[in-house]
Amino acid sequence: MSSVRELIHKQRAFFHSGAPKALDYRVEALKRLRRVLLEREEDAYAALRNDLRKPQFEAYGSEIGFVLNEMRTAISRIPSWAKPKRVPTPLVLFPASSVIIPEPYGVVLIIAPWNYPLMLALSPLIGAIAAGNCAIVKPSEIARHTSAFLAKLIKDVYPEEHVAVVEGGARTSKRLLREKCDYIFYTGGSRVAHEVMKAAAVHLTPVTLELGGKSPAIVDQGADIRQAAKRIVWGKFFNAGQTCVAPDYVVAHSAIKDSLIAGMKRFIREFYGEDAFESPDYGRIIDLRHFDRLRTLTKKGRVVAGGKFSKKDLFIEPTILDQISWNDPIMQEEVFGPLLPVIEYENLTHVLEAIRNLPKPLSLYVFSRNKTRQKQVVQTLSFGGGCVNETLSHFANPRLPFGGIGESGTGRYHGKHTFDLFSHQKSILKKPTWIDIPIRYPPYRGKLGLVKKILR
Repeated sequence: MSSVRELIHKQRAFFHSGAPKALDYRVEALKRLRRVLLEREEDAYAALRNDLRKPQFEAYGSEIGFVLNEMRTAISRIPSWAKPKRVPTPLVLFPASSVIIPEPYGVVLIIAPWNYPLMLALSPLIGAIAAGNCAIVKPSEIARHTSAFLAKLIKDVYPEEHVAVVEGGARTSKRLLREKCDYIFYTGGSRVAHEVMKAAAVHLTPVTLELGGKSPAIVDQGADIRQAAKRIVWGKFFNAGQTCVAPDYVVAHSAIKDSLIAGMKRFIREFYGEDAFESPDYGRIIDLRHFDRLRTLTKKGRVVAGGKFSKKDLFIEPTILDQISWNDPIMQEEVFGPLLPVIEYENLTHVLEAIRNLPKPLSLYVFSRNKTRQKQVVQTLSFGGGCVNETLSHFANPRLPFGGIGESGTGRYHGKHTFDLFSHQKSILKKPTWIDIPIRYPPYRGKLGLVKKILR
């Protein structure tokens, strides 16, 4: 592997050769990646299991299958996505035609996290390749088995001047960020995001930040309690709660809070058995540092479900905490684990005001059969995206742009939105030479009135 600086120079030279911009090259590049990933599917399962003890069903549905679907869509639609788009031209510019041409940025840097280490590395990469870019992927060193899998996968599929994986820790990330790339795509926590933005500012490099935050699930007194309990438990404890769009906490009306908690306890048992430690369908915490952080968050509130843990196995049982206040430690940071705090409320307007005073969340979920209250929540609060009477599933629709707002991120991707994100929209206006209307040229005497009529 070349040094970081040499690698970027190689990729920039390859980009300027025009090869990765050719539509046939883009399509074939994604076909090769898809073919080899399918051949190594079992290796991908093993890597994800070794890092997170991710169940095979979750590994396929949220990682492998997700990116295979994204590749299939991109392969079939690259020619239409890349086609210049004609747009109307104002009468004042007559005669002329106007087009928007999607143009790749050049060399892009993708920094991926550890919680969905395969999908969150390959999903943006698919869009970057589809748009005609070269790319450097920096996987998370915390998910070391998946990082190694990705490094071998990419090396065997692409020449490094087109796509390369650079493994390593924080020092490697800093070394990559010091160099001038043409676009940076970062997924992870807000602390590192500040460093990414600072580094990007040096070269005025455009950035997408996919972060997280405290995503609430609001359950009102008229909700279908059984469905709310079932869908919240599924969304919260999928991947052992290590999901950026997981319900971070529940805000439940006092009239239904106890029945909601009872329902959630019932579905935890139904999903993972009497002892989740023995369940083949429940994952583990990524490492000891995150395990210890989560354990400290259980010291406030009353544990009403779960609470068991094993430091040796990095296991924390699906846990529900009642009697939580807005000021408790668990409400001061994103949980990012299998702990679900529950806050009781009486007045929806007061709850919305409390949430509005917090950093804008990546996702929001509202459970209600009352359309007026659904509308009130969605229109009052600012958040990246979300669901009504569901959790997580907005992430899985490639036609919905996914991304945060404010502290939860900037930029939106998935499906064609990823192609658009990695494409500069170049605007071109064409004028013929067979006619040249003289009104715009000096001298201007006597022309203003006509110009006003045209522009109005």
